[in-house]
Amino acid sequence: MEINSATANATSAADQSQSKLAQDFDQFLVLLTTQLQFQDPLDPLDSNQFTDQLVSFTQVEQSITTNKNLEQLISQTKNAAMSNAVGFLGTEVTIETDRAGLRNGTAKWEYGLETNADEVKLTVQDTTGEIIFEGTGDNKAGLHDFIWNAPADTPDGIYQLTISATTASGTEVQAAIFSKGTVEAIEILNGDVHLSVNGILTEASNIQAVKQIIPVAEVAS
Repeated sequence: MEINSATANATSAADQSQSKLAQDFDQFLVLLTTQLQFQDPLDPLDSNQFTDQLVSFTQVEQSITTNKNLEQLISQTKNAAMSNAVGFLGTEVTIETDRAGLRNGTAKWEYGLETNADEVKLTVQDTTGEIIFEGTGDNKAGLHDFIWNAPADTPDGIYQLTISATTASGTEVQAAIFSKGTVEAIEILNGDVHLSVNGILTEASNIQAVKQIIPVAEVAS
């Protein structure tokens, strides 16, 4: 089980902006001091220009402070979402996808039929599109489990289930496909929490059901 969080390798954008602003302000003060030293006493520099520049620096500094506060808020939100997702580690979840991860020779799906079908064909393919398994499934309306016990030499990986369900008259029956797997890791990807379910990355919001896996030792006792 694994938890991965994107950590900043460098300072935040707001910190970088603040550092750059400080450098610019120091340079501004040097130029201002130089100008005051060498200004013509009979034609002094317009103080309004300096005032406007100081106001601009103040406004930029306030914007940077606001951005830093937003960065901290976003970071806290991500950490909270990550903490909430930790509870999924080690559980079996059902997600809405036709892909499932093969682990220890087994891949699990669940499919639902809108109405009764006369014939239900199940096809499992690997990532290259090669057909690995073909068979028939339960044809009654409702949800059905499909556990694929792959041949011994089948490598672990991601496999796709395709369902063709038809009535006796050849009318297509609508089918929804879900996969089941164990949450092995949690990651933040593009700012969103994702769960790795038997190697499939999915958002936490995509979870349809959660089942606590009970260790064999507990069952025996």
